[in-house]
Amino acid sequence: MNIIVLAGGISSEREISISTGSKVCQALTKKGHHTALLDVYFGTRCPEKVFTEDYDFEKALQEINEYSKTLDEAKKTRRVFWGPHVMELCQKADVVFLALHGENGENGKVQASFDLFGVRYTGTGYLGSALAMDKGLSKNLFVQNGIPTPRGITLNKKDCLEDCQIDLTFPCIVKPSCGGSSVGVMIAEHRGELEQALKEAFSYENEVVVEEYIKGREFSVGIVDHEAYPVIEIVPKTGFYDYKNKYQAGATDEYCPARISEEAAQKLQECALKAAEVLLLDKYCRIDFMMDEQERIYCLEANTLPGMTDTSLLPQEAAVLGIDYGTLCEKLIEVSSDERN
Repeated sequence: MNIIVLAGGISSEREISISTGSKVCQALTKKGHHTALLDVYFGTRCPEKVFTEDYDFEKALQEINEYSKTLDEAKKTRRVFWGPHVMELCQKADVVFLALHGENGENGKVQASFDLFGVRYTGTGYLGSALAMDKGLSKNLFVQNGIPTPRGITLNKKDCLEDCQIDLTFPCIVKPSCGGSSVGVMIAEHRGELEQALKEAFSYENEVVVEEYIKGREFSVGIVDHEAYPVIEIVPKTGFYDYKNKYQAGATDEYCPARISEEAAQKLQECALKAAEVLLLDKYCRIDFMMDEQERIYCLEANTLPGMTDTSLLPQEAAVLGIDYGTLCEKLIEVSSDERN
């Protein structure tokens, strides 16, 4: 197959996206596919070399990393999201493997554009992407459908904290509504820290979610083609599962299968499947949970394009089922090939 692995972009998760895309591209190439890594925002200077023997992965990766240094300046002067030759090459490919994370990559805009241009791509469609990306909206859908989730509210910059129609208790969690990889997420122990946390979160976007802090253990469940993968437990060595602990090798211990009873694992898997159904995530995704000291579970959020880096969770869950990394990449393409709802 001719496969474009689309990475990069303009979100705060750009570097993680490049890491995911690099690993996916190399794995699919080893599987015998004609694969090219492409930056969705900066495109490529040499479109004629893609899918030919002259394509140089290392050179393409170096070019993308060089582009990262000019991102802030480019965003000030450019109005167009799509980079040079991106849509042209994506239309020529048999499929586009979406290795994007965060803004535009996971909020449904790229997916909707591809639908209009007839481009096949991995992952859920535009509507499920939009629903899951907005933490405030997905939380409301969880509540309406009986899926346990921490109590919380959504705030805009213009909102006054005193006007919130909910009793805030401390500690609480503050996070950008549409961010990912725990970027901008903070735990506030008192009102002073809450004000600082809100300031930090609002520096990323105009809407944030404030929710109760759940003391307990963190778990995640990958779902591929309506099948719940083994539960994985995440245990940061210090602090909580923030950006640093997610991506710094050795910062977090992960246990898969999780060290919980079969009954608890089944409960998490069933809840994950229900959350995915509610959010219209029909291809693959990952659902994150907290379990408190009374073993009550709380659904936190959904990841529509789970990370595929060296420290990512979904590949670890797949490995327990005997699915190696390259085979997992091919499987994600296969399950995404069905006609979309």
